[in-house]
Amino acid sequence: MKKKLAAIVLSSIMAVSVLAGCGADGGAGSSAAGSGGSAAAGDSAGSSAAGSDSAGTAGSSAAGDSAGGDTYTVGICQLVQHDALDAATQGFQDALTEKLGDKVTFDLQNASGDSPTCATIANQFVSNGVDLILANATAPLQAAAAATTEIPILGTSITDYATALQIDNWTGVTGMNISGTSDCAPLTEQAEMLHELFPDAKTVGMLYCSAEPNSAYQVEVVKGALEGMGYTCKEFSFADSNDIASVTTSATAECDVIYIPTDNTAASATEVINNVCLPAGIPIIAGEEGICKGCGVATLSISYYDIGYQSGLMAYDILVNGADVSAMEIQFAPNVTKKYNAEICSQLNITVPDDYEAVETE
Repeated sequence: MKKKLAAIVLSSIMAVSVLAGCGADGGAGSSAAGSGGSAAAGDSAGSSAAGSDSAGTAGSSAAGDSAGGDTYTVGICQLVQHDALDAATQGFQDALTEKLGDKVTFDLQNASGDSPTCATIANQFVSNGVDLILANATAPLQAAAAATTEIPILGTSITDYATALQIDNWTGVTGMNISGTSDCAPLTEQAEMLHELFPDAKTVGMLYCSAEPNSAYQVEVVKGALEGMGYTCKEFSFADSNDIASVTTSATAECDVIYIPTDNTAASATEVINNVCLPAGIPIIAGEEGICKGCGVATLSISYYDIGYQSGLMAYDILVNGADVSAMEIQFAPNVTKKYNAEICSQLNITVPDDYEAVETE
């Protein structure tokens, strides 16, 4: 947060006129920011990009009134490029831009799926003195946490903060310089979805990246729920993208159905997975919509744009209102939707119930 020296000197010389001007504009500006943000929150990812343009004037005005002369630099570390994480980053940027206009600058860095690169990026953010860090996915969150205990950190696309940060006796807040939003759709409901679609299956393969602790957490919960329903579950983990094809081939040979949790490595390699599972006739229940679009038959979907947007609103509260990030509760997507991949379902002769919505494919 950086006060402009010229503004301070000017306000000292012309205190009376400046105070009068601020008093006249402050209320209206704050109201505009609030109404602009709430309207955009209800939009979809596609419409919100356009909506941010129409809200730009109101957002910039609100920024001038709410933040005074302050400007902010926000570092964004995204683990890898794929639809879900891209949408979360866009939602975050849209929310802050609508609130702050040109008073916020983003330094967006992509780690290309490499954890050491996440650490390099986070340390650079600290060296540059950014005002806040957005960590998009677990590896960036862990890297940012290791890099600073002072700069506020917000996560998004994080499944379980307690697992990611190794926090015992979880209460909903980290007690650290960290908060954010979770991308976790109800895990027991995902297990119920698998049972709804494949009640006669015997063996379920749990396919995930062993380097992603949140994936292991999801597998543990879903596996327990499925075993309680009478399924046999077998874990098939890959260390990185180089192992995916061979591990997936092993899973298709031993299982009737495959479950893939919200997993960034899997999400970046859905074509590889689909090229193995589809010819083998093995259906996949996915933890999120991006994976379902690429290789799954069904998913319990959240909006990554919405959780990114919510993280942006949290960032505004921290930067402008001075909210204590260590006391902010982790927030979740407000809605989940049953979705299916019509093309893959057709090829596998799978019929879904009427309450499923088709995933939009290109």
